[in-house]
Amino acid sequence: MGRKRKHADLGLPKRVYLKHGAFYYVHPGSGRWERIGTDIVEAKKRGNLHADPEGLYGTMAYWLDLYIVDCKRRIGLPKKRRGISQRTYDDYKGNVEPLKIFFGSMLPEQVDANHVADYLDAGAHADRAVRANREKACLSTFFTWALRKREIGVTLNPCFGVKRNPERKRERYVEHHEYDVVYRRAAPSVQMAMDLEYRTLQRPEDMILWGPSNIVRKREADGAFRRVLRTTQGKTGATVDILITDDIDAVIARTNPEGAGLGPGMTFLHTRQGNPYVYNRSFFDVPAVCRRRCRSRRANRTVHVLRHQGQGRHRYVASQRTLDRDPGTMWSRLGDDD
Repeated sequence: MGRKRKHADLGLPKRVYLKHGAFYYVHPGSGRWERIGTDIVEAKKRGNLHADPEGLYGTMAYWLDLYIVDCKRRIGLPKKRRGISQRTYDDYKGNVEPLKIFFGSMLPEQVDANHVADYLDAGAHADRAVRANREKACLSTFFTWALRKREIGVTLNPCFGVKRNPERKRERYVEHHEYDVVYRRAAPSVQMAMDLEYRTLQRPEDMILWGPSNIVRKREADGAFRRVLRTTQGKTGATVDILITDDIDAVIARTNPEGAGLGPGMTFLHTRQGNPYVYNRSFFDVPAVCRRRCRSRRANRTVHVLRHQGQGRHRYVASQRTLDRDPGTMWSRLGDDD
């Protein structure tokens, strides 16, 4: 019989111990001590998961929970170490819940392509076809992770080859008067975000992190030096050099008051206190700007659409051809292309 714990009773699950300021789970059989963190609430969750009080060991529900635990550990790590962002983790955490309902009692090796197709069909019948597509993508990443775990016993990814539910494509471009109304009535920070979004074709979550340190002098093959905006995309991990044209340079110049300079660590888009913006929908919510200031509901788009509009007009970023400075001309040309 095991000895009595020396420290005060913390309500820890079986085989969970406090040692040197951290909690550990001792695996039965091997006796291996696994560090499960310093937070007691998280330690209890991990301990109960390992102890498996509900008898779910080996099922999809059990391994999906462990997958989410592993995803949390990889938040903020570099791409070469299979790191993910906080937003990706939040998406996965929400997606696994309906997956556990559908696949929870099955063993991972029992899941095949037919089951995945049935899940997509059930989502379509429940009028959540797009949501089912996102959850299927999460399921695919789970099986990719499971292939690395010999103890799970998975030898293939059943999501491969299963066609997802059809999704409705973008219907139209934003019209010139819609853009003009939003642009003229938006806050200066949103105006600058809209300009940078269209001219650089980058994601807003990357764009709000740009600062003077992102501007570098790049030496080309012909020996000439050019000023470029160097950014690392958070989603793909790719490093992109964007040629700073006159238009982009003018937008950057508007990000700080005349005669003032941006201090170390400051970003181009910042609050009045000089702090960087936190990525969320409220800052980039163009429809909200329309409703609050324009009393219009027609422009049902966010600033994300500007990147797609720019991609429609410019099929590649490398050339970064100079755009017209007049927003009206810019959007009129987009309309002519249709």
